This record gives sequence, structure tokens and C-alpha cells, in this order.
Amino acid sequence: MPEVIFAGPAGRLEGRYQPSKEKSAPIAIVLHPHPQFGGTMNNKIVYDLFYMFQKRDFTTLRFNFRGIGRSQGEFDHGTGELSDAAAALDWVQSLHPDSKSCWVAGYSFGSWIGMQLLMRRPEIEGFISVAPQPNTYDFSFLAPCPSSGLIIHGDADKVAPPKDVQTLVDKLHTQKGITITQKTLPGANHFFANDSELLIQECADYLDRRLAGELADPRPKRLR
Repeated sequence: MPEVIFAGPAGRLEGRYQPSKEKSAPIAIVLHPHPQFGGTMNNKIVYDLFYMFQKRDFTTLRFNFRGIGRSQGEFDHGTGELSDAAAALDWVQSLHPDSKSCWVAGYSFGSWIGMQLLMRRPEIEGFISVAPQPNTYDFSFLAPCPSSGLIIHGDADKVAPPKDVQTLVDKLHTQKGITITQKTLPGANHFFANDSELLIQECADYLDRRLAGELADPRPKRLR
């Protein structure tokens, strides 16, 4: 997969990019865990999510947030990282103007950034949120959440306790016009230490069902 460097708000951003052969293929962006706790685009779960989308012929990008790897800038507590994600999506869209839809997948800190990006970009029609941390990050901006998606986490997660994730899911379930699918993996911790294959399998099953027209309320296409 090609290594790429593209312009971000705080300097260059480093990524890995795999274009689809189809000009109108959907775009997928995968966002990594917390930069200050070892999160990078080469995290195994991030890599596996990237490959999952790539196998389904998405145009796919993962990248390092500012200050990680060869990406310039410094950690910005989420604000700058959201700007990085928006710049990454802009960059892919500039190369693929015929692509009409987009998905965002994020793991841990990356899921918080991804959900914020979802609120800002109407072309994002689906999301995969792996081990979100509503106990640490404020998700109240999801009012309402504009797209259907998957929230997947482990029932032995001490970093993002299941009861906090459940509160977030319950809140989203009250919203009309979207379908939130929840998967809880028994025995899995925040790092999916022995459960990463099952995690990716569940994400792939969800994506396949969405691509087949399931698990999302029919709704008018949001315009950019």
C-alpha cells in the first residue's frame, strides 16, 4: 500500500492509502488510538480495519495524527486531531471526486474523533466505533447522531467500562431515523488482547450487512 504525505493543519501528515479501482467507490478512513498512549496508524486493530475495508474495494486511508511518526505538529487534546481527520478526508476526496459516500472507523480515542467527524461531514453514511470511552470523552455532541453505525466493545473493558458504553448506546437508541448496532464481546478487554480476530470478524459481518442494505433506516441521502 502506498505511503503518502499530505498537508494537514499543523504541517505534513503521514498515511497509508489504497485507492479502489472503481472511480465511484466509497471512501473509508480509519483513526488510531490515543497518540500519548502508544496509538499509531500501525496499531494492529487499525491495520486490520483498514484491510477489511480495502478487501471490499473501498478507497481506504489510515494516517498518523499530528506529532506521531512522520506527521508534524504536537498533540492537541482532540481539537487538532479532528482537524487532521477532516484534512485527511478532504485529501482523499480531492483524488476521488466521483466517490459519493464515506465511512469512518475509529478505535478508542480514534472513535471519539471519528464520531465528531461524522457530525461535520454529511457524506459519512456509516461508522464503526471500537471501544469508545464515554467515561473519558464527552459524546454529548451526538444530538442527534446523523448516521447508522456499529458500537463494539468488550465486557471486561476497564478503560471504557461497559456500563458507560451502554449509557451512550441507550441514548443513541432513542434517536429516530438511525439504527445503532451494539456488539459486546464476552471476556474482551480494551485492547482485545486475545479477541482481535473476533472483533474484526464482527466488524466485517456488520459492514457486509450494511453494504447489502441492512441495519440502517432508509432515509434521504444527506448532501455535503
